[in-house]
Amino acid sequence: MFSFHVLDHPMSRGFQNRFSTQYRCYSVSMLAGPNDRSDVEKGGKIIMPPSALDQLSRLNITYPMLFKLTNKNSDRMTHCGVLEFVADEGICYLPHWMMQNLLLEEGGLVQVESVNLLVATYSKFQPQSPDFLDITNPKAVLENALRNFACLTTGDVIAINYNEKIYELRVMETKPDKAVSIIECDMNVDFDAPLGYKEPERRSQQHEEPTEEDADPSTYADMDTRFRAFTGSGNRLDGKTKGIEPSPAPLGPSDIIRGIPNYEFKVGRITFIRNSRPLPRRLPEDDDAMNRFIAFSGEGQSLRKKGRKP
Repeated sequence: MFSFHVLDHPMSRGFQNRFSTQYRCYSVSMLAGPNDRSDVEKGGKIIMPPSALDQLSRLNITYPMLFKLTNKNSDRMTHCGVLEFVADEGICYLPHWMMQNLLLEEGGLVQVESVNLLVATYSKFQPQSPDFLDITNPKAVLENALRNFACLTTGDVIAINYNEKIYELRVMETKPDKAVSIIECDMNVDFDAPLGYKEPERRSQQHEEPTEEDADPSTYADMDTRFRAFTGSGNRLDGKTKGIEPSPAPLGPSDIIRGIPNYEFKVGRITFIRNSRPLPRRLPEDDDAMNRFIAFSGEGQSLRKKGRKP
């Protein structure tokens, strides 16, 4: 056992003010009481006994209260915050996803220690299912879910609830440390490809489109939408079907009129071409005649014609 006698050293104060104890942990579903505490499952905070609050207040620790949870049997650890101090003595309640990360069973022992973590500046997540891609705005959904968390630990698999569905995300990276506090922070979020996600295969465009000279004229019949006379079928009054099948003349390559390409096409510009006759060209003499207005120069018509008297 080694001890360092340093007068008023920050490290010595840190060891003196550290909270460390063991609890038997249970999932939130085991919490007794009429109130539904499903909100604990949606975040990264635990419920501790009232004696822990009394001991923490005496140690004069820094706020917010953050804790390191360690399972000494499996050498797994994570970090969390505290939601309430209403658990029974010697017991703490954890979210189910946190117990899975620590490989803890109901009633297992967990070491709880108070820690001080740096404020997060960056984090990277990997969804554990491609279903996460169905969310329209995943960053906004994750930002709203992280409000119930106090800290993040690299390697943890957190669970968020969205539209009555549980999505699991692995914390791939956190900066500036492997365990960071996300309370009142400005953190950049990035996503890795979901687990099991496969890129859609792109078809290689090796075959070139046939040119107008190489095209088969027999395929133009499907493109022809003009009216063709005597192509319908008929019905006889006697009910016989003989001689009612249409027999239209086959189309030849010369009968098919293909569209004329627009060689002045520009990307982002749409040109509407209407089949209208061009207006006749006006002469300067016609414009002068139309511009000269003469009042009362029209001719009248009468419905009753007057005959000449003999």
